[in-house]
Amino acid sequence: MDNFKFHAPTQVVFGKNVETQAGELCKRYGATKVLVHFGGQSAKKSGLLDRVCTSLQEAGLEYVLLGGVVPNPQLGKILEGIDLCRKEKVDFILAVGGGSVIDSAKGIGYGLANDGDLWDYYAKKKTVTAMAPVGAVLTIAAAGSEMSNTTVVTNENGWLKRGLSSDYGYCKFALMNPELTYTLPAYQTASGCTDIMVHTLERYFTAPATHQLAIIDGIAENLLRSVMRNVAIALKSPQDYDARAEIMWCGTLSHNDITGDRSFGDWACHQLEHELSGMFGVAHGAGLAAVWGSWARYVYKENPSRFAQLAVNVFHIPYNYQNVEATALEGIAAMEAFYQSIGIPITIGELIGKELTEEEIATLAYKCSFMGTRTIGQFKKLTQEDMANIYRMAK
Repeated sequence: MDNFKFHAPTQVVFGKNVETQAGELCKRYGATKVLVHFGGQSAKKSGLLDRVCTSLQEAGLEYVLLGGVVPNPQLGKILEGIDLCRKEKVDFILAVGGGSVIDSAKGIGYGLANDGDLWDYYAKKKTVTAMAPVGAVLTIAAAGSEMSNTTVVTNENGWLKRGLSSDYGYCKFALMNPELTYTLPAYQTASGCTDIMVHTLERYFTAPATHQLAIIDGIAENLLRSVMRNVAIALKSPQDYDARAEIMWCGTLSHNDITGDRSFGDWACHQLEHELSGMFGVAHGAGLAAVWGSWARYVYKENPSRFAQLAVNVFHIPYNYQNVEATALEGIAAMEAFYQSIGIPITIGELIGKELTEEEIATLAYKCSFMGTRTIGQFKKLTQEDMANIYRMAK
């Protein structure tokens, strides 16, 4: 068993009506003036924003509002938030939304606490040394940003999508009410569940020499089965509280390292998808499904028994002891069939409505390789040429 790290400092309050505790918790973590950061009109129309703001008022806290966060959050909105916070002397950022809003809030927190050009930190030119305090009221089960140390942002200058992870990047608290996810469109629910699953799969497919505890594999496999079982329920009965609660908690656990130390994980699918959503603006979870099968078939021979274990323990496929690769490939096909069953595309062509051109493939691989300066993945190290091959297989 390899050494590993586990750090989960976020306070979680889970259940019905917990969003009304936002003011109390912001105050507990030192807030005097709060930026309430959110996405579109749904937070207003549903009454959630009013409930959160009332909670802040009852706690004696001032606040300012900044909406307009889009899926795949953009640097421009973060810079707007930083300027607003400095002007208004804000000392706490409260994200009311899903992963995009939370990631944007973390970006604002980094910008307030670190000098210079914020993008330099996402581009790995500089290292952050702090983050202004951030809390979250979660409305979408998907990204896991409410309890992870990660934020992912798109720079409109070149449409580059980059992630930033650090020990400073955790929310102080996360308020999680599954009822807030009842009104999500079916596609968004399914895409979010795909994102949850791939967060765990990225940790499951470690470098071949890595040895994880059996209990970690067991948690990961059970989490995958739980998401698969409950998304089917939620798509048929959107207001099934128990199914929504299972999905919401799985989303958090999938990205807080309980299913594996992220530093051991592969993460190639996420890197490949970042460029897809940067170029085409697609839903992140759906983009992951569009590349996952092609990635899996491209790399599985590095350790076919790992894919076979997934096939047996998650999909109950009989283990073919005479042909382990056959079991591995059955498992890959079963995962793709599951994505299709919940309405998620499994090729890029299905995702964006056309096949990628060779020029687009070359551009995606170039950006994904950080302009030819890096490889990605740990299960199998992928060069820029490998990245292009996977995009081509998935096109």
